[in-house]
Amino acid sequence: MEIDIKKIIGALGGTKNITVTVAGDFCLDKYLYSDPAMDEVSAETGLPCYMVHRKETFAGVGGTITNNLRSLGVNVYAAGVAGEDGEGFELLRELDKTGVETKFIVRTDKMCTGTYTKPMRLGTDGKYKESNRIDFRNFFETPKEIEDKLIENIKKAVGLSDAVIVTDQFPRLNCSAVTERVRDAVSKLAAANLDIIFYADSRCFADRYRNVIVKCNHREIVKTMAPELGEDIAGGAVFSCGKKLNGLTGRTVIVSEGDRGLNIFDNGHYRVPSFNVDGEIDITGAGDATNAGLVTGLALGLNMAEAGTLGCCVASITIKQIGVTGTATVGQVREVLEKREKTD
Repeated sequence: MEIDIKKIIGALGGTKNITVTVAGDFCLDKYLYSDPAMDEVSAETGLPCYMVHRKETFAGVGGTITNNLRSLGVNVYAAGVAGEDGEGFELLRELDKTGVETKFIVRTDKMCTGTYTKPMRLGTDGKYKESNRIDFRNFFETPKEIEDKLIENIKKAVGLSDAVIVTDQFPRLNCSAVTERVRDAVSKLAAANLDIIFYADSRCFADRYRNVIVKCNHREIVKTMAPELGEDIAGGAVFSCGKKLNGLTGRTVIVSEGDRGLNIFDNGHYRVPSFNVDGEIDITGAGDATNAGLVTGLALGLNMAEAGTLGCCVASITIKQIGVTGTATVGQVREVLEKREKTD
């Protein structure tokens, strides 16, 4: 499929005219910074206590997508679940900071706010290194009344949107915002609203969607479609699984493959190349950055290959931002695209 770089650059001027709803799983990313020189010994246990001297919080998972959409100038609604806890307060605060409309977030005291707590320890080289993460998750089925309210909110948001991105993050069935009932509701909404783009990034349940553009990475698609292969993804497994999933969902399937770019399955197969990046990188959030750029491109009227190129471009900018879940501005994206146009 043809990729017109000038067309992509020109379309970027319209990002403020489109609205995207990000629905599903949201988390708080919480970074805790400590320096061994500040350690104290606990009088109660005799063990070292790490003194946190700095904390940084960011909206994660779906929040990483909203961060990138807002950085590109897109209008954004968030539809998810947040607990009535401190982490829920911080998550909503971070979403509000970037200008995301949060009225479709369901607040509840029956679930905790998903949180990735990331202890960052100062090393002898003067750099912080992440140690074992401490996660907050729900390990019981999402109450039906919360599902009902979230489905109702997604329906309301769809009527205000040009596109919907579903973030389907967690492996435990029915224990987070995106449950089987939510997937089914999204699939039905997609069938009933053909003028709206529906897109789902699903780590473990890509095969449960219908009428929706589905995206996962090359390991996830093989684990979902051919679990008997285990970690063996060679020998055309990605290709065969992509074709199979495309036939099952009835819509385009996108399979990311790191620095090899995107595999697009849509009654055929083609590849969208990634952008070369020099120097140190941090791939945290790269997939979410790709999602934001790609769906922005589709909402702006680009074809799938051009939208995929925009997604890869956004990700190439964010992975150069070390130690944070990065974002890309329209100006940065335009600069990278102009460089590619000159070298092509």
